[in-house]
Amino acid sequence: MNPSLSPQISSTSSFSCQQISSLCSSPLPFYSSSCSLNPISTTTTFTKSSSRSTNGFDGTGNPDTPQATIDLPSEFLAFSSGQVLPLGFNANFDSDTFHPSVGQACTRFPDELSRFMTYKVNGSCPDDELSAQKLLLKGCEPLPRRRCRPAAQPDYVEPYPLPTSLWTIPTQFFNCFDLQGRESNRWASRQIIEGSLDFTIDEVLAAKNPGTIRIGLDIGGGVATFAVRMRERNISIVTTSMNLNGPFNNFIASRGVVPLYISISQRLPFFDNTLDIVHSMHVLSNWIPSTLLHFLMFDIYRVLRPGGLFWLDHFFCVEDQFLDVYKPLIESIGFIKLKWVVGKKLDRGAELREMYLSALLEKPLKNSW
Repeated sequence: MNPSLSPQISSTSSFSCQQISSLCSSPLPFYSSSCSLNPISTTTTFTKSSSRSTNGFDGTGNPDTPQATIDLPSEFLAFSSGQVLPLGFNANFDSDTFHPSVGQACTRFPDELSRFMTYKVNGSCPDDELSAQKLLLKGCEPLPRRRCRPAAQPDYVEPYPLPTSLWTIPTQFFNCFDLQGRESNRWASRQIIEGSLDFTIDEVLAAKNPGTIRIGLDIGGGVATFAVRMRERNISIVTTSMNLNGPFNNFIASRGVVPLYISISQRLPFFDNTLDIVHSMHVLSNWIPSTLLHFLMFDIYRVLRPGGLFWLDHFFCVEDQFLDVYKPLIESIGFIKLKWVVGKKLDRGAELREMYLSALLEKPLKNSW
């Protein structure tokens, strides 16, 4: 999710089940309110003196530090400062110095950054998943790397083998997720209903020549049921997800598909013109500032290959917003409309004039730029 969340959702706290549900047509069926991200253990953080550099492998070293950065954590400076390449000038870099990447907003939150970057080098990381995620959602993305070992479940067990893992919930997740009910049928119907907002996977794949949809991305994919359905059709999908009140990334991995822990603010980590399909359900909606959404839509266009598909699944807004803002915004990107279905969202009352858009869009095969 983006660092400046919608007015209803504070950027300084994780979503509750109710807040997640307000973005969707109904409460998410795959998530239980009894699941939360509780600390695995009580971890004592390591506190250093005022020394502001740790370039040595043991956390020692004191190169000169600009006065403007004197209050930043020493480990943050050790990681983010320019590092001279051991072999000198590199033509690929066009430089003799390597500058590691960190989110531009990291230094705007010095207290949170200090907590995140305070630890004993070569020791254990603080058990700080929740606070680290909040820092990331504020715009400190990517988070700086750390030189410590992350907390892990002490009773971790090996995952189920494929294909059993695709639809089996490991014991440690029983109280968190549900793969029955709606999840067991989502996108799986063989019946195509004309004018329905609920496209099926087979309906979408039929828009292209058999076998030409092979790799793709699901943005905000929940428990990765979309990726699992596609894997059953020999299509590889990477699923982006945050851990909002539940260990979504761990659960996605336990199913045997690939999770990607990035928010919607992060540039998609794929090269131009490479993916066959991008899908997103519910996440891309009117809670995202329109300028950020415009950048995001163009990033989706960028990573899709010519002829690739963008499946916009249940985009949510209100009627006036759709006509004045979102329809023109989506149409400005340059996609070809293969399917475009608009329907009313009535679960909270017709007087709110809420609506959904489900669309199947294609990047032009030729002259796509």
